Amino acid sequence: MLAGYVAVTVVAAIAYASAAVLNFTHNKSITATAERLHVPVSWQVPLGMLLAAGALGLVAGFAVPALGAVAACGLVLYFVAAAAFHIRAHDTRLSAWINWAVFFTLALAALVAALGR
Repeated sequence: MLAGYVAVTVVAAIAYASAAVLNFTHNKSITATAERLHVPVSWQVPLGMLLAAGALGLVAGFAVPALGAVAACGLVLYFVAAAAFHIRAHDTRLSAWINWAVFFTLALAALVAALGR
């Protein structure tokens, strides 16, 4: 069980840290998605900060388990909100929903692993 927790947490932390960097650098694909969803491009840095905080919180969960669970919960809520923005914008692009599903599932797996620790 511990190996699964570590694996899920490390993969999730890397994924969310990478997503944060893409937000911080105003990556073209992230900017295009923000515009398509009618999210102000000025939100990219704050959204990147949320992703970075989630990644750091997952890693900090190795030392303080409750912090890891809270971070994973925050990431799940982040991606629930992201789904709402996709729905609001009537985004039917399959690639966008697959991307969302991967990140949401990873956050949910990190939460389940943190709670089961």
